[in-house]
Amino acid sequence: MIDKAKIFISAGKGGNGLVSFRREKYVPKGGPDGGDGGNGGNIILVATRNLNTLFDHNRQKKYQAENGAPGGPGKKTGKSGQDLVIHLPVGTIVRNEDNKKIADLTKDGQELLVARGGKGGRGNVHFSSSTNRVPRTAEKGEAGQAMTLYLDLKLMADVGLIGLPNSGKSTLLATISQAQPKIADYPFTTLEPVIGIVKHKGVTFAVADIPGLISGAASGKGLGHRFLKHIERTKILVHLVSAESKDLLADAKIVRRELVLFSKRLAKKPCILVISKSDLDIKSKANSNKLEGAQLEISATNSKNIDKLLDLIISYL
Repeated sequence: MIDKAKIFISAGKGGNGLVSFRREKYVPKGGPDGGDGGNGGNIILVATRNLNTLFDHNRQKKYQAENGAPGGPGKKTGKSGQDLVIHLPVGTIVRNEDNKKIADLTKDGQELLVARGGKGGRGNVHFSSSTNRVPRTAEKGEAGQAMTLYLDLKLMADVGLIGLPNSGKSTLLATISQAQPKIADYPFTTLEPVIGIVKHKGVTFAVADIPGLISGAASGKGLGHRFLKHIERTKILVHLVSAESKDLLADAKIVRRELVLFSKRLAKKPCILVISKSDLDIKSKANSNKLEGAQLEISATNSKNIDKLLDLIISYL
């Protein structure tokens, strides 16, 4: 998943004003009639739910809006340049070269005029005076605003699924939504965030599954650290600890510690702690009563307590 990009944008240049004089039959020395140049096109950012990656902006890194046309004779104003619209995924944070956040596009259809086109230059008709009836001066169009932008995508989801690799997050997401994450019995099956839309008892919400966390994830180990930012916007976390674990409490503490190290704010979010894969008949199930704070034992395979989990989730939304 491409969730970062650097682009250069340049709004359109204003068209030049024109030096022109009216020429008609029997009027050999008509006055000035040079028109103004058109304004340059603006650059507008628009958030859309139809995108979930910044891939396109890693391929195309430069964006140029249309320039304004020059003024014409007969006091005609040049055509303004067309605005350039750049579509970005909902959840994109936009920063300038000074790392200052200039926008957080969190709503579908949200717009931001990020670079204004240059103003068209005035034609010589504006420079006529009692002392200068034949002005041969016109203004050049102004340059449009140009800048480098840094784009950082944080997915928008209501619920974040967390846990060690192979803890059953992807199976749960596939069970409760129409999402189709890759599912296999080995670690790091999930290589990038997956969003699923869940409908339960009249409530619709988005659930994000990120790659499993391992010890040291917050400092760069494994895959999960790259995507922890994608659950920063969630309202609630669901922490899955597999019944296959030899030490449920130790595994739960690993994930909890990585959350705290990555972001104390993230670690303070409401969290539902559940034991997954409870359908498996294994000895470690005897450790379930040692996992303090566990609210449910679930199985996505046979739907055990899945409705209860969804009820619990929507109580936080």
